[in-house]
Amino acid sequence: MVDEKKIWTLLNERFDEFQIMDEFQRAKIVSQILNKTYPKINVPLKSRNVFTLLISVLLSAQCTDVNVNNVTKNIYPKYYKPEHFIKIGQKKIEKLIKKIGIFRIKAKSIYNLSKILITKHNGKVPKTYEELENLPGVGHKTASVVMSQGFGNPAFPVDTHIHRLAQRWGLTNGKNVVQTEKDLKKLFTKKNWNKLHLQIIYYGREYCKARDCFGLTCKICTTCYPNRKKPFIVKKP
Repeated sequence: MVDEKKIWTLLNERFDEFQIMDEFQRAKIVSQILNKTYPKINVPLKSRNVFTLLISVLLSAQCTDVNVNNVTKNIYPKYYKPEHFIKIGQKKIEKLIKKIGIFRIKAKSIYNLSKILITKHNGKVPKTYEELENLPGVGHKTASVVMSQGFGNPAFPVDTHIHRLAQRWGLTNGKNVVQTEKDLKKLFTKKNWNKLHLQIIYYGREYCKARDCFGLTCKICTTCYPNRKKPFIVKKP
């Protein structure tokens, strides 16, 4: 038989850990700490124009921004338009980006999307999600980054890292990045999405690392959940 008294005792003991504040209050705390920590923020991927930004974001999949920048700094001075990559061909692109993970697949995507931009978009990067996501190698997250950083449109790109942090900070219980993106957009003012996306990335890299904080030590985690005792287990997307 269920001992209701024990259940209520357990709930009361852990009430503070899970119910100190709601997600809107936590979102306010997150914004305050991030704005104080990063009042000014720079785009981590280096690019020459919107097209090279698109290429850099595509290259950054399963690769660090630092590695991408180290590779592209030797590419973009000479190759920075779709026609440049069409002219040199897929094999040459492979050689240029061989230090980046899954470089053959990425080289194929770069070559094919360059051809599509020339034949269907007059050599320009399209400005809609639908058209961007129809390009080879471009998913919703990549399209969101281009919309945000390339065109200045409000967007909230969510990858597995932001998904992890949003869960740790009690901003979502989403089981995937799609739901997490929806939840974050509800919690934060639209005009702040672009900056906030970058602030979260930097904070996660510096203070709330995947294999370090575990929801227990950084300022955001300890402020939102001061009584959390056990490492927080993230629901993987």
